Amino acid sequence: MIIRLVALTWALLYAAASIAQSSYPSRPVRFIVPSSSGGGTDIITRAIAVKLAERLGQPFVIENRPGATGIIGYEMLAKADADGYTILTAASPITINPVLYKKVPYDVLKDYAPITLLATVPNILLVHPSVPAQSVKELIALAKAQPGHFHYASAGLGSSPHMSMELLKSMAGIDLAHVPYKGTGPGLIDLLAGRVAVMLTNVLSAVPHVKSGKLRALGVSGTRRSSVMPEVPTIAEAGVAGYEVMQWYGVLAPAGTPREIVLRLQAEIVRALELPDVKERLATDGAEAVGSTPEAFGVLIRSEVTRWAAVAKNAGIQPE
Repeated sequence: MIIRLVALTWALLYAAASIAQSSYPSRPVRFIVPSSSGGGTDIITRAIAVKLAERLGQPFVIENRPGATGIIGYEMLAKADADGYTILTAASPITINPVLYKKVPYDVLKDYAPITLLATVPNILLVHPSVPAQSVKELIALAKAQPGHFHYASAGLGSSPHMSMELLKSMAGIDLAHVPYKGTGPGLIDLLAGRVAVMLTNVLSAVPHVKSGKLRALGVSGTRRSSVMPEVPTIAEAGVAGYEVMQWYGVLAPAGTPREIVLRLQAEIVRALELPDVKERLATDGAEAVGSTPEAFGVLIRSEVTRWAAVAKNAGIQPE
């Protein structure tokens, strides 16, 4: 009798799951972007949301929730109903925030269901022309000869460029003084003016200044050269073996979201990422469409949490 009841229960659950998948979505889906409109996260999300709406027959409504390096948006997702009607595009800082702040209102490893990695973007190492370094090796030699003499700009404390530079400092054994700015733009302005000497920033922001000769590019942070500046070597091939950092974007749902819904969203998003117009749209912003299984994206998130905790410890960064 018990076996029959268990079998019946499983049959009912399977039927309910199948119905949920086939009818999903039956109403608009809220798509949270934890940053302002017009930025990289927003651009990538909008490109995907349009395709999802076309394929699934319901609007995917973009809701920008900027503030506190994405924490406002991440907290909203953690508290949302796990029914597939609230999803979010996360960026690299979701794994960096926990090592910078003592109290973060989300647990990146427990509060979310990974859906898929969307895209990756490399950073590029720049120097002002006044810096007498034509390569990564020469910059390292200069920094070792004058510890703390050269200042580097970042887009802010805990930003991907900041932590990427701290990792480079640790791996190369050099000391550069950090000057945080409120965004990439102000940092680039001071780099162009020579008020700071070095900066790691996204490739697209750097292209016009490198092409004009106002800045010098020494290396890109990815595992391969950027298609927009193929003449610039990777930092690894330029002298820091094993160095690799990519800014990334991926889609999350609240923990507990039905597996069937997660897999359906994953399949549709990956299909959208393979479309030529989506790839081209992302490429114009220096991003490369990726797509992954939920499991692979989860592995990336866990590895990033471990990595940035170690970087922060080595850099002496204390959580606020």
